[in-house]
Amino acid sequence: MENETITLTDVSIGYRTRQGVRTVAQGITASLLQGELTCLLGRNGAGKSTLLRTLAAFQPCLGGSISVEGRPLQDYSSKELAQRIGIVLTERPDVQQMTVWQLAAMGRSPYTGFWGNLHPDDEQVVNEAISLVGIAPLADRLVTTLSDGERQKVMIAKALAQQTSIIFLDEPTAFLDYPSKVDTLLLLRRICREQQKTVFLSTHDLELALQVADRLWLMQTDGTMAIGTPSELADSGVLTQFIEEDSGVAFDADTLSIRIKKSAV
Repeated sequence: MENETITLTDVSIGYRTRQGVRTVAQGITASLLQGELTCLLGRNGAGKSTLLRTLAAFQPCLGGSISVEGRPLQDYSSKELAQRIGIVLTERPDVQQMTVWQLAAMGRSPYTGFWGNLHPDDEQVVNEAISLVGIAPLADRLVTTLSDGERQKVMIAKALAQQTSIIFLDEPTAFLDYPSKVDTLLLLRRICREQQKTVFLSTHDLELALQVADRLWLMQTDGTMAIGTPSELADSGVLTQFIEEDSGVAFDADTLSIRIKKSAV
């Protein structure tokens, strides 16, 4: 039986301006599942970041309801949410003179109280998180000396040290070279499988998402959402319509691959 960790029912998202409320997507009814990697796709301005901020309770939804592990999102305190949802943002961490281990250990802050004192159990959690993402040899390095790919792994380790059942990531591969993109997405899929976590990430790396995602959420320009496995969305024609809106590329629904049309070269 599928275990739903986050459920959206007829959700509308957007934001308020001086001119009034602007809705960017509406009627979203969907679920995120334990043990699955779900990729959020859509063109720039479709509302991907707005949806992530809404699910993380950084801003309210405009309509409908969101539940986390069977409980309304708005009923959670900030501390309770921090113990259930880990968040990795696009921005590079602005840290000076902080080691990899120290930054990963910040994931324990929802549990360590005001003074942030780490107990042996907390230290063990941090060590396990660092080992899981494969950066134990870097533990004593300053974060400022790391490559973009290594730094992204530190942020994932920090989220793992938070010991949440759900992890949100906003464009986690945005600044990475291609091998690091692949490495990061495979790591996240492995975390889903081995830790039985729900991982939800936004990305523009469409071809990689087609290969590694268990499920896709595709935000369309009309404000609606198409949801399914990569094969399901390919078979329905939704992916072809989305990808081939750019006339220079073609999508092969059988192989889930994208190529440049010869006529466009």
